[in-house]
Amino acid sequence: MQDSLYTHAMTTTALHIVCPHCHTTNRVQSADLQRAPDCGSCHQPLFAGAPLALDGASFDKHVGRSQIPVLVDFWAPWCGPCLQMAPAFAQAARQLEPRLRLAKLDTEAHPQIAGHYGIRSIPTMILFKDGREAARVSGAMSSGDIARWVQSVL
Repeated sequence: MQDSLYTHAMTTTALHIVCPHCHTTNRVQSADLQRAPDCGSCHQPLFAGAPLALDGASFDKHVGRSQIPVLVDFWAPWCGPCLQMAPAFAQAARQLEPRLRLAKLDTEAHPQIAGHYGIRSIPTMILFKDGREAARVSGAMSSGDIARWVQSVL
């Protein structure tokens, strides 16, 4: 029942979707998400089926402005488990987009954001919904486990 309510709401509303290329906020009818919409500004696809690399400015735009959930993988290039999970996270992006955006934030390059969210171990994934943290999990996961975890908290 809850899933059908989510599906109904997703098919009847316009959503703000931030472009992964130029970071412009686009209004997209939720029913059009499955039709591979393009950005109205740069005309690139709004969903590429791959995680988006975030920096300080783009983090705030994607987490704060997107009206679809954003799953952020907090990682670092020296972290073995992070590197092992990267292909699974990429596969999860192909499975879960456009229902949500998957993104990565390098905690070594952007320690202020990691500190703001209290990241103590990596990899840590935080699911943001409506600009706020909805759930978090730490440790490397398979793509199937990522998808199941996301679906359990949405």
